[in-house]
Amino acid sequence: MPRVYLAGPDVFLPDAIAWMERKKAICAGYRLTGVSPLDALADEPPDWERLPEWRRIALRNEAHIRSCDAILANLTPFRGPSADVGTVYEMGFARGLGLKIFGYATVAAPFLDRTLAYLGAGRQTPDGSWWDTDGLMVEQFGLFDNLMIEAGIAGSGGTLVRDDQDRWNDLSVFERCVQDAAKTLLNPDNPSL
Repeated sequence: MPRVYLAGPDVFLPDAIAWMERKKAICAGYRLTGVSPLDALADEPPDWERLPEWRRIALRNEAHIRSCDAILANLTPFRGPSADVGTVYEMGFARGLGLKIFGYATVAAPFLDRTLAYLGAGRQTPDGSWWDTDGLMVEQFGLFDNLMIEAGIAGSGGTLVRDDQDRWNDLSVFERCVQDAAKTLLNPDNPSL
């Protein structure tokens, strides 16, 4: 079964382990093996024991990603108008490895709307451009998040699913993302497997 890394800020939920097990069960129902950032790493190098915990987490997550065929990234805005920066790093790492990237979010509003709401102020010029209070242009391509995020997903052959749901308690959007991933990864003509 293809292995998929379950990226996202879900690891900060109070019941993160149980939540990730629910996500793994959904993956298994579509013949995918979900790999959580919270999973132990088989054959973790003994010299990692001397490293600080934050460094071991980063190395473990990169090793998990290397062991997968794709990444499923929770891009629900986290502590601001955009996706979790750690998740975005993991997407870039996966893209660099040539993995397929599938994204999902339980918020549907476009990036521009979320950014302006977060800023609480902005200035629109006669040409339609939006600028923040520091005098910097606000990205406005009509996309869900920063253009590099969507370009990475599209360039990898993945998809982005978004819908307004209960931000941290709904798995229906995740399941739709898993369905998309399974259709792609279980396709016998998929050259990446």
